[in-house]
Amino acid sequence: MEWQAPGTVLARRPHGETALIIDVLTVEHGRHAGVVPGGASSRRAAMLQPGAHLDLRWRARQADQLGSFTAEPLRLRSGLMGDAAGLAALNAVCALLVFALPERDPHPQLTLRTEDLLDRIEAGGDWSAAYLAWEMLLLEEMGYGLDLGACAVTGDTGDLAFVSPRSGRAVSRAGAGEWADRLLPLPALMGGTAQGDGLALGLAITGHFLEHRLAPDLVGRPLPAARGRLMRRLLRA
Repeated sequence: MEWQAPGTVLARRPHGETALIIDVLTVEHGRHAGVVPGGASSRRAAMLQPGAHLDLRWRARQADQLGSFTAEPLRLRSGLMGDAAGLAALNAVCALLVFALPERDPHPQLTLRTEDLLDRIEAGGDWSAAYLAWEMLLLEEMGYGLDLGACAVTGDTGDLAFVSPRSGRAVSRAGAGEWADRLLPLPALMGGTAQGDGLALGLAITGHFLEHRLAPDLVGRPLPAARGRLMRRLLRA
């Protein structure tokens, strides 16, 4: 069994004295793990950092085996390592993907969006809205997508101010009525009309569904701590 494709390193861990096991994200093969012989050497280990984009060749005797990788660098994204906020974002993105994605289950759109997000983060500037959109896509790809196009109660498309914490559907002010204090405010950043810090409100919405739906229902473990560290950094900024 063999394939060759570009992929980005999500995580790595030691394997024996000289090898590493890496998790990579590829368009065609999804999240995929394999051993890199000699990967623990100082020269190879620097190339196998999370965020590095590699040309990968995977081989195994049978499809269900762990298999081994040979890897050559395409883009190391070393700029992410020199910026504290960028490094926090990289850690959160990689941790959430390892946490949520079943191994060898392709998600091409999410993979391409992840590559674009990491490039944006490395380039600098304000990438926070792109990160929020990425979390929304992650929820959608995992089966917990938000429906923010029309009010779940009235069917209207105007004055959408809330999101139901149960269904993930938008709710207008008129539709919310006396239940408004039990709903999540929907900011303009996500197509709503709620007032306040749009990024904070948006991340509270995606965080709610990541923590209270995806984590217990799909994974059975708490969210990775790396997301919480990124949230604190973004909201302080």
